[in-house]
Amino acid sequence: MSESPESGTAEMTAATAFAGMRRVVPVVFRAGCPDCRGRFELAASALRLAIGATSRTTFYSFTCPDCGVAVRKPAGERIVELLTGGGVRTLRLHSTV
Repeated sequence: MSESPESGTAEMTAATAFAGMRRVVPVVFRAGCPDCRGRFELAASALRLAIGATSRTTFYSFTCPDCGVAVRKPAGERIVELLTGGGVRTLRLHSTV
């Protein structure tokens, strides 16, 4: 780092800022298909999360990579936390009442 003569503060270069960073490992989620009973890992981009007004309207969905069926499963609080923290795209459903 070099010091700025005007302010007396240190200037940080991009190389210095990123020096301590390590390669980011992509998040994968284990899932299963109720149709073909396939078990597999999915990237966050392969999942969608819909958050509704109640637990009955909150779910995640994906397409089975083995048989191609659209799968929809309920998502409790812990699942919502894991999926959102892992970068899964989220849709918030609004009540019309």
